Amino acid sequence: MMKIPALVLALAPPSVTACAVVPPADSTPPQPAGYAVPIGQPVQVGDLILTPRKLVEDSRCPMNARCVWAGRVVVKTTIAGAGWADTADLTLGEPYGTHGKVIALVSVRPEKMAGTETQPMEYRFVYEPR
Repeated sequence: MMKIPALVLALAPPSVTACAVVPPADSTPPQPAGYAVPIGQPVQVGDLILTPRKLVEDSRCPMNARCVWAGRVVVKTTIAGAGWADTADLTLGEPYGTHGKVIALVSVRPEKMAGTETQPMEYRFVYEPR
């Protein structure tokens, strides 16, 4: 039987036996689907990991106002699957498809109020599979 030096074993690439989504090293473990997460906090949605990165737009009509247009919320989101990752602007209530999966940003908190300004880190986002 041939003996393989320990250094050779240490340098050998690990074998892959299953595909799994691995969150980036700079993040905390993902929350379960339906959980309201802040910017930078990953959430597991099916076999994807979504991370809101930046609030791009919040033009929603304030709860305590009357508006002609309901407005919208757009969040730059990293979407990671087994062996791939994309970044996309997801709009509240609009399904988004990538790599054969469809997801949606389904809720944004807090509600917008006239006369107040919500800071980006106060927002919470809920994503779900579609």
